[in-house]
Amino acid sequence: MDSMKYYVSVMGRSVIPDPSVTSYEWIIQATPQEAEQLLGMLNLMQEKEEEAFPGMVFPWPDTPEESVNRAYETVLQQVYREIYRLGTPETRYQIEQST
Repeated sequence: MDSMKYYVSVMGRSVIPDPSVTSYEWIIQATPQEAEQLLGMLNLMQEKEEEAFPGMVFPWPDTPEESVNRAYETVLQQVYREIYRLGTPETRYQIEQST
């Protein structure tokens, strides 16, 4: 299946084929299945963020902050690895420069 350009917003949790619809941070070259998989990862990241939120607002003294954020951080790293893998040369360069 042919790949096409998609515009990804981690902040906005979107993977879209039209850059004029919303703002984006990254450009990837992906098949529709790969784009859908990345969108699923972004949705999972949103779920993990929501699960961690109560722990950030009402921290328990016996629960270290690292463990509260671990699941979110793991998914976030997976998202960026996938964006890097599918990214255009410019996207890969930008990710390399920011890490």
